[in-house]
Amino acid sequence: MTGRDLMSLVTTSEPYLVPAAGDRRARVVAYDLGIKRGIVDQLTRRRCDVHVVPGGTSAAGALAFDPDGVFLSNGPGDPEPLTGPTEAVRGLLGRVPVFGICLGHQVMGRAIGADTFKLAFGHHGANHPVRRLDDGLVQITSQNHGFAVDLSPLGGGAPHGMPAVVDSGFGTVTATHVNLNDGTLEGMRCRDVAAFSVQFHPEAHPGPHDAAGLFDEFMALMGVGGGGADAEA
Repeated sequence: MTGRDLMSLVTTSEPYLVPAAGDRRARVVAYDLGIKRGIVDQLTRRRCDVHVVPGGTSAAGALAFDPDGVFLSNGPGDPEPLTGPTEAVRGLLGRVPVFGICLGHQVMGRAIGADTFKLAFGHHGANHPVRRLDDGLVQITSQNHGFAVDLSPLGGGAPHGMPAVVDSGFGTVTATHVNLNDGTLEGMRCRDVAAFSVQFHPEAHPGPHDAAGLFDEFMALMGVGGGGADAEA
């Protein structure tokens, strides 16, 4: 997969709308880097209109929908050749709240100036333990990816290391989650712009659902609160 743009093989060719399940509380633009229906369901249950757009959509194209937030989806392959999505994220950070998962997490990492690298075997399966760094809580997560984000170019230290806090062109970035099997970065948050991302799949079907509350965090970042009962599966 190294060096291959597989996103272009799976992304939608045209934007489409999936309406909110009930009265709309927010409008979200979701970049389709290989998006799963379960992700869209998590957002529509929280009463978001979801405008799914091709992965190559520019920042201006996304902002034309007047979104309350932008979601960067999962997807296949190497994030390094995805220069279009990476440039789009650079144009969105600081202008609208951003939440990314999996490939979207990796694209956001490259947008802030971090590196990505190929894992020896990848993370695959529904039982990966991830520690949340702010309180030590361990969550069991579903994962399916072959690359990881490396923050060390922004904060010094050994290659593929995981400094707790780094400085980027978008302000301070903190590591939020770590993989307990191999110590790789599993999440990060921008402190000076409204953006965060995780490497795992909080929407996984049939589960685990330990981290599904991240979608409520995204709702709060957009200023519309959590999902509550509306988000129940």
